[in-house]
Amino acid sequence: MLTLLRTDSTNPDFVKLVRLLDLDLSIRDGEDHAFYAQFNKIDMIRHVVVAYLEDQPVGCGAIKAYAAGTVEVKRMYVRPEFRGQGIAGKVLSALEHWANELGFQELILETGKAQPEAIRLYTKSDYRIIPNYGQYAGVENSVCMQKTLPSHTPDLHRS
Repeated sequence: MLTLLRTDSTNPDFVKLVRLLDLDLSIRDGEDHAFYAQFNKIDMIRHVVVAYLEDQPVGCGAIKAYAAGTVEVKRMYVRPEFRGQGIAGKVLSALEHWANELGFQELILETGKAQPEAIRLYTKSDYRIIPNYGQYAGVENSVCMQKTLPSHTPDLHRS
């Protein structure tokens, strides 16, 4: 059974998964890895989701405030042997719900042309490609995407 845990970047399972992610990205990004790595520090991330399958950490993702009303999706990863089971989509959905609860209206993210499976996940999850933002502006291998969340309205029927 898949369990999703809300935590922060001090979670040891998240730290281990991010190390695996960084190893994967260093191969995919090649010479460009050092450029991207500088924007992927985890020490200040307060909103992390770790996915567990039978108590084993198999995937993760995070959100980080970017601008007023906007969070950036960071550090999405599923261990290769657990891919194709919908885990990344569930982590992403959990992050979107958390962002909505926190009052954010928009999510943005950067992924790379070398991560076609990530682009497919985000497209399937209703993200659209936008012009590269911030530090990714003008970076040829970056793909930036955005999703607007539905308005968060309190449940007026709750007793």
